[in-house]
Amino acid sequence: MDQALTPNYTAFLEGRRIATGPLHEVAVAVLRAQKAQPQGHPMVFSDASGRSQDLDLRGGEQAVAARHALAAPAEAPRGRGRPKLGVVAREVTLLPEHWDWLAAQPGGASVALRKLVHEARRKGGARDRSRQARERAYHAMSTLAGDLAGFEEAARALFAGDHERLAVQMAPWPQDVRAYVSQLAEPEPGEAGQPDKQPEATTARPR
Repeated sequence: MDQALTPNYTAFLEGRRIATGPLHEVAVAVLRAQKAQPQGHPMVFSDASGRSQDLDLRGGEQAVAARHALAAPAEAPRGRGRPKLGVVAREVTLLPEHWDWLAAQPGGASVALRKLVHEARRKGGARDRSRQARERAYHAMSTLAGDLAGFEEAARALFAGDHERLAVQMAPWPQDVRAYVSQLAEPEPGEAGQPDKQPEATTARPR
């Protein structure tokens, strides 16, 4: 699987980051940590969502790695269309006047629909990425630091977009927790909502 398409996960043990990477690698690291520190309580988070992940650690390292390699989300299969563009054919339901308007646009309905989607993503991209980053950071922060001093004020600072105040409130927290929350709170260029290069148009009409 292409590394760029492989989602990353991060594992913590008692406030210390012990692994970051694909799920099967992190699962093996958590298994080793549990063997070395049986009384510990590792936690694993999706870097994409900030939500905690459950692991099945039965069996040895090979079994755990194989199980979580299969469980990791794979790239969605391509549907119909030009493979280079990854065009996917899906049903679109519109009123007759909508279809008439789309058909009258240069390039036809498919081109017009893609242009509308790209324009909407361009206008809302930065706002969407910031919202996604705040929600992602909050999910991880509430699990890792919900009982720590300054959590409520840190959460307020996070949703206010005040990263300086957030850093001040997180100062007493474990260093790895602070770093992870700050990492998740930064919008990433590749997230949903980012304007991207518009692909070459095709003229196939959705059915």
